[in-house]
Amino acid sequence: MSASAPTRVEVETELGSFTLAVDEANAPISAGNFLAYVDGGHLDGSAVYRIVTMHNQPPETPHKIEVIQWGWRLTNGTEPPFPPIPHEPTSQTGLRHLDGTLSMARRAPGTAGPGFFICRGDQPELDEGGGRNPDRAGFAAFGQLVSGRQTIESLFARATSKEYLETPIRIVRVARMASPDAAR
Repeated sequence: MSASAPTRVEVETELGSFTLAVDEANAPISAGNFLAYVDGGHLDGSAVYRIVTMHNQPPETPHKIEVIQWGWRLTNGTEPPFPPIPHEPTSQTGLRHLDGTLSMARRAPGTAGPGFFICRGDQPELDEGGGRNPDRAGFAAFGQLVSGRQTIESLFARATSKEYLETPIRIVRVARMASPDAAR
């Protein structure tokens, strides 16, 4: 671990706020991508658009998960402001998909960019070698929830019988928090 403290980011939703610690030391590619979206204001006005629960996945899904997916959603042929990033596997970063982990949403390795998710409960099937994705490359963990558990649970309570929400939950603002060292 690096001696530098993780970058703190506050996410304000219509249901309340939560704070994330972004691990630039261990996951520099994924963390840098996320912070570029934050610093550019690209996540302000975005949404929680997918909530995956044990009950809204097809019964034949072999490796069920629970996550809240949010960010800049690709719809109607829109292009994200930044290109996709290289995959940063958990075997490289040493990070794991534990309760509250912040990670990159993706289809195939090297396609992650504007979508993110937060784990509800430990999700080892999302780590490299896990079975959630047939490619077994896992997802790129790069941060951790540090406060706002009540907001995460309020968001999760909005899950429906389908993973993708008909009415996404608005994210008002996403911004870096002042570093404790900046006050000195």
